[in-house]
Amino acid sequence: MTDIKVAWAAMGGDPALVSYVSTVTRHGALEARLPVRELARACVGACALAAAELGARRAGLAELPAVRVDDGAVATAFVSERHLLIDGRAPVTFAPLSRFWRTADGWVRTHANYPHHRARLLGALKLPGDASVEDVAGVLAERSALEVETAVYGAGGLAVALRTAEEWAAHPQGAAVAGRPLVERERLGSAPARAFPPLDGFPLLPAAGLRVLDLTRVIAGPVATRTLALLGADVLRVDAPQLPEDPDAHADTGFGKRSTRLDLGTAADRRTFEELLARADVVVTGYRPGALDRFGLSPEALVDRRPGVIVAQLSAWGAYGPWGDRRGFDSLVQVATGIAATEGIERGEGPPERPGALPAQALDHGTGYLLAGAVLRALTEQSEQGHSLVLRPALARTAAWLTADGAGERGGVAHESRGTAYNQPDAWLVETDSGIGRLRHALSPVSFVGGPVNWARPPGCWGTDPARWA
Repeated sequence: MTDIKVAWAAMGGDPALVSYVSTVTRHGALEARLPVRELARACVGACALAAAELGARRAGLAELPAVRVDDGAVATAFVSERHLLIDGRAPVTFAPLSRFWRTADGWVRTHANYPHHRARLLGALKLPGDASVEDVAGVLAERSALEVETAVYGAGGLAVALRTAEEWAAHPQGAAVAGRPLVERERLGSAPARAFPPLDGFPLLPAAGLRVLDLTRVIAGPVATRTLALLGADVLRVDAPQLPEDPDAHADTGFGKRSTRLDLGTAADRRTFEELLARADVVVTGYRPGALDRFGLSPEALVDRRPGVIVAQLSAWGAYGPWGDRRGFDSLVQVATGIAATEGIERGEGPPERPGALPAQALDHGTGYLLAGAVLRALTEQSEQGHSLVLRPALARTAAWLTADGAGERGGVAHESRGTAYNQPDAWLVETDSGIGRLRHALSPVSFVGGPVNWARPPGCWGTDPARWA
């Protein structure tokens, strides 16, 4: 079931604490054939419960603060990138070549938001750099979906053939993903129990004083670190200077953080990074598995150099199986795992007349909150037992949870306000001045009594902060 009990258990939480969570249900929020609203509610609720647990421990509270999950806040936050306005301007979230395409035998979806991914896609199709949507459509219409998938991935690009849930279950990667926990948790090394300074005053900030190195991009990883920043962590995002970033994406997920750029291939920047790592409590990575190993940034190497650190390694497909080293994004995982087929326009037997999509990039957002909650639970566990923890969530594993048999069953927490409609997202939107303009943005859905309501600082310009801890 996509309820909070499953998410909380995946974080290693005490089942009895779920009783502290209540929900405000709102019909019309994240409507889909699959139980997206229930998954979103579970991920946010488990994350908020982990925050309340750690906050209560650090503040010496006799009882956990109550957690309240409002479907309206959750639904608004799960499409935060669509609600964002920068000085009244709405960002463009998908480039023209990031879309579904009809092939000779079905459908394929590509991702080409970044210039290097667009160039690799066109190179694989033997098209010039200024090729149009019509040019790409003409080439793809003559090739099979699997042929396109193989060719584009072989060129370092991103394209995935549409599969049904049954086809994905029979695929070696689908089988590998299905056999893994929702959030893999592995203890590494030895370290003394973590001693937290006590918390005093309000708002209650469970992650106050903790330093988080954020090596993530796009949505899931940045959502996780944005949440840790909300809860008081000093989050420093580190990017390579040569990799482009969408400033609008950074505006959406950069709340509460600082952002810098380091070239780990140079001696000076590498020394700076090692100085940051020497004082880090958490390292979150979002690059494909193995991509950072050449810099000595595998989980094992990080734990070896910084005993007691928590390492969160986020991936699209999982760090295992035949697709373990592939790049991926939420939209592509939806296509591979049968979600796009399930949400598509039906025409009877065979593949859908046209593929569909979830009402939000729910795999990204959901996995982001799962990851933030897992980090908070790992910190609580460390306060009792010590050691380092490695956490490995994957978008494809979250997709398997969403599409599992019985996923539509509801339950797990107390409910309030049954029958309330979700028709006023403005209730969870605010405006904030920043160095990049006036921002209209979604509030965090992570809510517990005494906890923070908004971030302490807005996002700044990407990559312009000093490479040091606050």
